Amino acid sequence: MVPEAGGEVTWTGAVFARLGADGRIESDHQFGDPPRPGTKTVVDAFLQEARPELYAERVDWRVSWPVPEHPLVPWIRPRATRAEVADHYTTFAGLCTGEVSVDRVLIDGQDAVVTGTSTQVVTSSGRRFSMTFALHLTVQDGLITRHHMYEDSLAVAEAFG
Repeated sequence: MVPEAGGEVTWTGAVFARLGADGRIESDHQFGDPPRPGTKTVVDAFLQEARPELYAERVDWRVSWPVPEHPLVPWIRPRATRAEVADHYTTFAGLCTGEVSVDRVLIDGQDAVVTGTSTQVVTSSGRRFSMTFALHLTVQDGLITRHHMYEDSLAVAEAFG
């Protein structure tokens, strides 16, 4: 069920009805599953705190770098599982401190695009970098299944170089 005014699914399940001879419902039984959070709910939670439990066990993960791994930037490497996503956030938090400002969130069905600016300081060197980004997320069954980040890789590499 979707609210009359629109929005995310609020109920899913099955209804069994027993009809009388006149075609009217004499009794009904409803069996429902709690609705899974929709794209907006999951993306809002992600923007509050990017937690590994928001991700599916298998993730289509991509960070827009010219190479799959970068020797100066340890968090840039292929990832495909929730555990590897957790490692990404742990590694990043150990190397940088800063803030992210979100300019816009666009949602279309299962897909969301987040644009903004990330300003970070490399903790080991004190170097500061700022970059604009676009993040494409896909949410299926209440979990993030795609995470594609498009960022200024040169600004990051220079800060670590």
